[in-house]
Amino acid sequence: MTRAALLQFTASDDPAQNVQTLRGMVREAVAQGAELVCTPEVSNCVSASRARQLEVLRHEAEDPMLAAMRDEAAGAGIWLSLGSIAVKTGDADGRFANRSLLIGPDGGVHARYDKIHMFDVEVSETETYRESAGYRPGDRAVLAETPLGRLGLSICYDVRFPHLYRALAQAGAEILLVPSAFSPVTGAAHWETLLRARAIETGCYVLAAAQTGRHAATEGRVRETWGHSLAVDPWGAVIADAGTAAGICIVDLDMAEVAQARRRVPSLAHDRTYEGPA
Repeated sequence: MTRAALLQFTASDDPAQNVQTLRGMVREAVAQGAELVCTPEVSNCVSASRARQLEVLRHEAEDPMLAAMRDEAAGAGIWLSLGSIAVKTGDADGRFANRSLLIGPDGGVHARYDKIHMFDVEVSETETYRESAGYRPGDRAVLAETPLGRLGLSICYDVRFPHLYRALAQAGAEILLVPSAFSPVTGAAHWETLLRARAIETGCYVLAAAQTGRHAATEGRVRETWGHSLAVDPWGAVIADAGTAAGICIVDLDMAEVAQARRRVPSLAHDRTYEGPA
């Protein structure tokens, strides 16, 4: 049995403030017995202002959130999924990376994943996102081996692309991580359904730590996120829902449930080749 914690909070565009918030939450989760702690997407900075991002974001090696979470993981001897941080890349076009980092009990970075699918959408006439304008997409799926289980890394909008999760599961993933900062509109309509579908299709646990609420900003557009961090079991049942308040969800994971779900419906082994459509 593995005890996991999903941390849900309302990040600002001040990385130092977010570091302080998450340090306290990680320590509280550890006090509750968590062996795997998961934080949301863009844990270090939520901002719609490119000027603000250029001012406060750092390259991975210099990022204060990553340094703090490495210290916390090493000090507590836990695995920590830093759901994602926005980091500078040095690319010629100036775009950032939306990067998930898995930190081990030794404080080392054991896996890193750059978000593949960019959130370029028009949710409504007043709510438009062009993630690809500020972030360059990744191009590699990532599976991490840990003593707690095999973890498949992903970020937020990736959840709408089931082939990624099927590939992760067929490569051995038992737990799928989906850290997010979901829009309230799409969250209300699609969040739970998408996460449950990914669990059902793969027979994996799905752990989705989420940003929540109205995010304070020193400049630029104020942003709101859906919350409802979810844990879903391999049969598709929601075993934890954080609602909309900041806080910590604790769940116990039994890897035998993964094997059982896949025995009952072994669809991962039933792929067939086919032609078309024309």
